[in-house]
Amino acid sequence: MKATETFKKTILDYLESRAKTDELFSVSFGKLNKNIDDCITYILNAVKASDCNGFADEEIFSMAVHYYDEDKIEVGKPINCNVVVNHAVELTEKDKQEAKQKAIDSLIDQERKKIVSRPVKTNLKPALEVQQASLF
Repeated sequence: MKATETFKKTILDYLESRAKTDELFSVSFGKLNKNIDDCITYILNAVKASDCNGFADEEIFSMAVHYYDEDKIEVGKPINCNVVVNHAVELTEKDKQEAKQKAIDSLIDQERKKIVSRPVKTNLKPALEVQQASLF
């Protein structure tokens, strides 16, 4: 299953939040035979079966809750796809600093490769051949 980690985290955050406020769902969310990877696979298969390209957050969250509520549910086969999440990802200051440093390091490496791959140019001009006129 290759859903984006952001999608997985968004679903998991919602489910954890719901489990804190909904006692009945908390019991379903704690089932030992359920896990987030199968939940994501179930959602992706449900989306694929619908032939729709876009869903409201509530629809996707509803699918996740349904997966945990139902004991006998067919998850389906894992789907290799990319998932677009339209939520803004908030980075911590540490994450921002790491991303900035990674970008700087990447730029430095690119510039080094450019310098190394350039042909060496010399500023030496070929010596002018001085021809001396013969008097004889």
